[in-house]
Amino acid sequence: MWWNPEYFNILLAVMAALAVIVFIALHFVEAGYGMMYTRRWGVTVGNRLGWVLMEAPVFVAMAALWYFSPRRFETAPLVMFLLFELHYFQRSFVFPLLIRGKGSMPVAIILMGVVFNLLNALMQGGWIFYVSPSGRYPESWLASPQFVLGAAVFFLGMGINIHSDSVIRNLRAPGDTRHYIPRRGMFRYVSSANYFGEFVEWTGFAILTWSCAGAVFALWTFANLAPRAGKIHERYKREFGDEFTRLNVKKIIPYIY
Repeated sequence: MWWNPEYFNILLAVMAALAVIVFIALHFVEAGYGMMYTRRWGVTVGNRLGWVLMEAPVFVAMAALWYFSPRRFETAPLVMFLLFELHYFQRSFVFPLLIRGKGSMPVAIILMGVVFNLLNALMQGGWIFYVSPSGRYPESWLASPQFVLGAAVFFLGMGINIHSDSVIRNLRAPGDTRHYIPRRGMFRYVSSANYFGEFVEWTGFAILTWSCAGAVFALWTFANLAPRAGKIHERYKREFGDEFTRLNVKKIIPYIY
């Protein structure tokens, strides 16, 4: 059913509308994990396990969509699949191993993340392998301006995201529990450089696929991360005062927002 273009377009429209609703709602509700962790979200598991449980399903689901597709060995769709999986392999199996400390993640947050991630696999894998018109992505697509530019933006965003995560991890020495202002890399321009990197990454994916499915994912990335970046920004203001405000950094988009 989902591979009917009409139904698929309805799914994209609903997801785009939900992204706007989520963007508004998250200005009033704090997702209680990481710096914003709170017991109000109920039962928790360790951060490492939590990230694996939340991110691994999309890695597996996308692999299944690829494997059962008649297009799985077409060059351009295969490259797109590998780029998508590269991100989620790092996020599902590498990033959790690098987490320091013994923080917790609410099971409710994990479940919501799993639901969205599976829907996103349905959007991206569905479009690339099933819904896009036959011949939409010939091998020559890999030399197209959209793919070349999009891939460059994708890898730029991935690099910013990974580097920014490293900056955050190395703010504290083992045993130190104080908070510090991250200042290296893109943190010189935004207080949530890791989120900026992820948004850039998926904007690149939207460009390289040149698809509404990719655009909806980029929209969701911003809708989910921008409000959280705003709350982190305000927390830095409260905690560090002038030491932070005089840095004159934005929240998630350099010089803009």
